[in-house]
Amino acid sequence: MLDVTVVLLGDGLSSTAIVPVEIFHSAGQLWNELHDRPMQPAFRVRTVTLDGNSVRSSYGLAITPDCAMDEVEQTDIIIVSTSGLELDTALVENSTLLPWLRQQYEQGAYVAAVCMGAAYLAEAGLLEGRTATTHWAVSAQLAARYPNVNWRPELFVTEDSRLLCGGGVYASMDVSLYLVEKLCGHEVAVQCAKALLMPMPRMHQLGYAMLPISQPHANERIRTAEIFMQANFRDDVSTQTLADRCGLGARTFVRHFKAATGRLPAAYLQAVRIDAAKSMLERDNTPIQTISLEVGYDDVAFFRSLFKRSTGMTPAEYRAQFAPMCVRGMVALEAP
Repeated sequence: MLDVTVVLLGDGLSSTAIVPVEIFHSAGQLWNELHDRPMQPAFRVRTVTLDGNSVRSSYGLAITPDCAMDEVEQTDIIIVSTSGLELDTALVENSTLLPWLRQQYEQGAYVAAVCMGAAYLAEAGLLEGRTATTHWAVSAQLAARYPNVNWRPELFVTEDSRLLCGGGVYASMDVSLYLVEKLCGHEVAVQCAKALLMPMPRMHQLGYAMLPISQPHANERIRTAEIFMQANFRDDVSTQTLADRCGLGARTFVRHFKAATGRLPAAYLQAVRIDAAKSMLERDNTPIQTISLEVGYDDVAFFRSLFKRSTGMTPAEYRAQFAPMCVRGMVALEAP
């Protein structure tokens, strides 16, 4: 059996701690219990706070830990739950966590963080030069604060040298089940997921994210080109047409556009089209072939491929997640 220690932090979302507790506790147990087989628990799970006292979530739920953090001399897995959005305050209040995380990592523990919890791994210096993820909405903030981390906000789960991160609040489910599969094997993970009626780990949060198409900039010429592309995204807008509207040569335009927006013009146009397709999929049950044509792609197979590459989901999967309830019901009934 492996020891799992879940760190409870105040002013956060309790599910980022409770969900991992339930997944690790269920692995090897719940499926067997449901089938009247001998239980084979894979993990011993305990919860800790910095001082052993209860903590309250951002909505007032009090959680009492098993013990204080310093009572854990060694553990195999650590899950750092999320805390409040006021990062400067939270890092000061929870500063004693940082040396403990470094010590446990040096002793061989897997250290995983959920959502904003990734900031503690970064602040402890563990993510320096490594790949990590966090919630898409705070990724720019953490990237500015910790520029030497390879932030991948499009991913739900990252792993780099025993350091794992889960992208959003319910990525606590994904990173926990990912560790179950990694350490106990695929069969145990599938049984655990089936028993708890949850999906196997999702790897991409792009379909959920509202990441900006362009980075902030003050280049008015390029802004003119962006407005034109957003209004005419269904058309094949050439680089020369955009350059002419900006009064620049084609090569100069491409160079300025990339510097200002962070994307090449063709990639920018694709991102605008995918955003338009997402809006249509969220709205009603318009056929995917029609949506493909509406956003400028005659080849629906190419559109499906591009959409999945951009969001981590097929158009049908995206609709099943985000369309109105009546549409999701129709999709479910149509499924084989």
